[in-house]
Amino acid sequence: MFARLRALARYLDEEIGWNRIGFALSVTVIGIALVVLYRTLQDIEVQEVVVALRSTQLSSFLVAALFVAAAYFTLTFYDLFALRTIGKDKVPYRIAAFAGFTSYSVGHNVGASVFTGGAVRYRIYSAWGLSAIDVAKVCFVAGLTFWLGNIAVLGLGISYEPEAASGLTYLPHWINRALALITLAALTAYVAWVWVKPRDIGRNNWTVTLPRGPLTLVQIMIGIVDLGLCAGAMYMLIPATPHIDLVALAVVFVSATLLGFASHSPGGLGVFDAAMLLALPQFDKEDLLAALLLFRLLYYITPFVLALVMLGIRELWISMMPNLRPDPAKLHEVHEQAAAFQPQARQKH
Repeated sequence: MFARLRALARYLDEEIGWNRIGFALSVTVIGIALVVLYRTLQDIEVQEVVVALRSTQLSSFLVAALFVAAAYFTLTFYDLFALRTIGKDKVPYRIAAFAGFTSYSVGHNVGASVFTGGAVRYRIYSAWGLSAIDVAKVCFVAGLTFWLGNIAVLGLGISYEPEAASGLTYLPHWINRALALITLAALTAYVAWVWVKPRDIGRNNWTVTLPRGPLTLVQIMIGIVDLGLCAGAMYMLIPATPHIDLVALAVVFVSATLLGFASHSPGGLGVFDAAMLLALPQFDKEDLLAALLLFRLLYYITPFVLALVMLGIRELWISMMPNLRPDPAKLHEVHEQAAAFQPQARQKH
């Protein structure tokens, strides 16, 4: 069985290529989402959407904005945790916060966040002596935090309210709950695996020591708090009637976010929205669309504009202060390390 799976993986890697497979899957997800979105919105009344936007209570909007601000504050700990994990303790929190906020804001909106967010991180961290390989490790650990948080939220949420996922999975409630419990069991096994002794992954000069058990629990909590705050922002913006509890909405929200992330479309545009509209048919489409537009304004557009302004000010400051520019000799060394890392990354993937 495992030999056949390894042979299939080797064939896909050598004959087709994982990049092509990933691109094909992204295009497929986006295509399906656009069809769903078109069918859902083809009879939408634009005037009713405008009315729904205007009827949103200012207090709800402001509370949602506070939740979004708190979520982005939590995102800064993704980078701080990753830097401490790879032993880069000299990078202060303010730099980690700046890199975390700007990289995620740009990555969320431009798409392909692994590459766009990584490029922003590299520009910031290279001035602090981090190599391309170091930045790749930061991206890996931060991404691991994101995925562990998602697994925890979906596992806990679906096991508690399995019917919340049926709008997307089209599976019976008991199957949703069984899959959620299996997911939680796998997460528990991972925590136990890293709890026993230090675990290294990677090869040659690209190795990462995974956080030990207690730190992994901290890592999971960071992800849960981040996703919980985002779901809370969405909860404040959706209509009060019909009622939906926060856990059910969190399941739908995280599932839709993951679909948008998998599509690599900018901000999950089209995919996230189609998933939310499909999974929440009990809401008036115009009201729900208004809530989605307001959420995009708060979570995507506003941070993106702020990040661009902050990055622009930083570049202007560097250009005016030549002594703050990275040493060309160090940059040459970093580029050589990046070139050595690329073939290993292709082999790994």
